[in-house]
Amino acid sequence: MIHGLDPTSIASGIVSDGAAGDTSGGGGASGGGVRVWVATEPVDMRRSFDALAEHVRVCLGHGPLSGSLFVFRNRSARSVKILWWDRNGLAIYYKRIERGAFQFPAAGDKALAIDSAALVRLLCGLKLDAARR
Repeated sequence: MIHGLDPTSIASGIVSDGAAGDTSGGGGASGGGVRVWVATEPVDMRRSFDALAEHVRVCLGHGPLSGSLFVFRNRSARSVKILWWDRNGLAIYYKRIERGAFQFPAAGDKALAIDSAALVRLLCGLKLDAARR
């Protein structure tokens, strides 16, 4: 992590950035037009742009170029990657928590929609309250 940057400002910037706006036309779970999808199953953190985009298409059933944010974790829930399309290309935010684990919601679905406040809580290592589907 770069000194002076905190996950709250980064997550808020990602969600509120006009370049990451949802181009699908439907209002997102975050209320600001950007949808945030959390993959409920762990993924291999060695995956990068193309493999994560393919995972979004095949496993989650969404379009990786939609402008939505797709949140992935590793098996131990100590690492998180967020994949999103910012109108110019795919971008990845990658974070490793030093103590404990990220508190991902349990769900029967392959992907769960959360709002931007829940994303900020998740990136801060806090437990999520009831997430919206």
